[in-house]
Amino acid sequence: MDRGLFLLPSRIALDVTRRQAIGFISHAHMDHAAHHAMALCTEPTARLVRYRLGDVSTKIMPLGEAIEIAGLKLTAHSAGHILGSAMVYAEHDKGTVLYTGDFRLGPSATAEEAQLRSADYLIMECTFGHPNYRLPPRDTVIEMLLEKVHEAFRRGATPVISAYVLGKSQEVTKILTSNGIPVLQHPDIYAISQIYQEAGCDLGDCRPYQGRPVPGCVVIVPPKPITPGGLPGAVHVEKFHVTGWAFDPRRRRNAPQDHWIPLSDHADFDQLIRAVEEVEAKTVFCTHGPKSFVEELKSRGHDARWLE
Repeated sequence: MDRGLFLLPSRIALDVTRRQAIGFISHAHMDHAAHHAMALCTEPTARLVRYRLGDVSTKIMPLGEAIEIAGLKLTAHSAGHILGSAMVYAEHDKGTVLYTGDFRLGPSATAEEAQLRSADYLIMECTFGHPNYRLPPRDTVIEMLLEKVHEAFRRGATPVISAYVLGKSQEVTKILTSNGIPVLQHPDIYAISQIYQEAGCDLGDCRPYQGRPVPGCVVIVPPKPITPGGLPGAVHVEKFHVTGWAFDPRRRRNAPQDHWIPLSDHADFDQLIRAVEEVEAKTVFCTHGPKSFVEELKSRGHDARWLE
């Protein structure tokens, strides 16, 4: 049996990570992409997928423009997750489906704001589907980040931010440079940032890290290079983790001396509830999160089910 999500009867795969004849790729994180015979995605996602997987054959889905394929009408809508991320809205004579992929409501520094749409059936990711994951307002989190970065500078330290290579690193870069703070990026991050630039997403004053810190600059690295020894070439480092998991006490206990900034590119608990209410689906299918979220939705009067 071929596991994964598929639109039937067309067999269009939804973020399936094995090669398929036709596969919709919501965004270019590798747990959502594969080298499909034909990949359906937005133009920025196509650029990023080709960088990460090679010469993938793509059919571009401009946001808001319906395409006909395999007997279905499909429309991509922005998901607010990372550059190029999209939901897909499918129309069939038996009803309509909205598949969110990873999404976030509200503004983003580097992604178009998510656009929800009413549908008969909603398939949604629910990573933060527990009430513990109610994140502070975005402006508050950004103020927290900027304040702690400036405090580190005043102490003569180099702020070193741990963030995912694709998505979070570029958003944090844009937030910092928009507030007058230049950024040095790990080479793997910088390579992807150049694709952002080519796609028209200006990240401001960012350069590759070349082995030593520069006064007044923040350094952004993937999670693994932040080691107990700090950053090669830097004497005094203060470490930052920018993630929605900043509220998880188990993760904070692993590095209690570091700065934890709760900026997420996933919808938090309240945004997940809001999405369900706005889509007004007859049935909600949940995936990639706590199964308790299904019971939460049922308690609110929704027909909710868990997708294994």
